[in-house]
Amino acid sequence: MITLRNQAFGPLLATSADHKASLTRALRSDLPAGADQELPEPAGIPGRPSKPQLVPHTQLEQRSMASAQGRATLVHALAHIELNAIDLALDVVWRFPKMPDDFYGQWLGVAREEALHFQLLRDHLRSMGYDYGSFPAHNALWEMAEKTKHDLLARIALVPRTLEARGLDASPPIKAKLVGAGDHKAGAILDVILRDEIGHVAVGNQWYRWLCEVRGLDPIGTYAELAKKYEAPRLRGPFNIEARRAAGFDEAEIRLLEAPRD
Repeated sequence: MITLRNQAFGPLLATSADHKASLTRALRSDLPAGADQELPEPAGIPGRPSKPQLVPHTQLEQRSMASAQGRATLVHALAHIELNAIDLALDVVWRFPKMPDDFYGQWLGVAREEALHFQLLRDHLRSMGYDYGSFPAHNALWEMAEKTKHDLLARIALVPRTLEARGLDASPPIKAKLVGAGDHKAGAILDVILRDEIGHVAVGNQWYRWLCEVRGLDPIGTYAELAKKYEAPRLRGPFNIEARRAAGFDEAEIRLLEAPRD
C-alpha cells in the first residue's frame, strides 16, 4: 500500500536535484499515514547529484558581494541548504514510525515548501549564468541527520530547532548583503523562505514539546543534554528574536539565548 510515509522514498532516493524537487512537490497528502509500517532503510539515502562537490565547510571560500560570482556563490549555498532540507523532512516522514498521523502530514508539507524554495533559488541562479552544482558545498546538515537517525527526539531538537532555526537568524543579514549589492530578486526569495521557515521551525517546536511531554522530560534541560551529546554547534547571536518567538520558542528559551556567555 502506498502511504504518506513510504511515498517519501521516491524523491528521497532521487539523484537529480531537479527531479527530487519536482517529485517532492507532487507528493500526495490524501493517503493513509502508515504510522505502523515498519520500513527497512534502503541503500542510497539520500540520493545526491554528482555535483556539487562536498567539502568541509572550512574549505568554502567567502567571496565578495561586489562580484556577480560572489553573489551567485551565496545563492548557490542557500540552494544547497534547501535541497538538504527536502531530504531532512522526507527522512523524518519515513524513518520514524508510530507517531500521530498529523506528524507525517506536517513534515510532508514542510518538504513540499523546501522543494519550492530550492526551485526558486535554482531558477534565480540560472538567471545569473550559473546552476546548482557550479560551486562546492558542505554536508553539515546531513551529518547531523546521520548522528540522530536512531532518536526522533534528538533529530527534532537538533535539526529544525537548532540548525534550521539558525536560518531564521541568518536570513536578515544575508538579505541585506544581497539587496545591498543590487540583487532584489534574491531578497524577495529570502522573504518567502523566511516566512515559510518560521512555520517549519514551529512544527519542530510543536513535536519536540509533544515528545518531551510523552516521555516525561523537561524541554530545556533535555535540549541542553542532547546538544552536548550530539555535539550540536553552539548558538551565537545576533538572534532574530521576533522570528524565533513566531516559530514557537518560549520566553525561557529566549532568555537563555540572550544570556551573557563566557
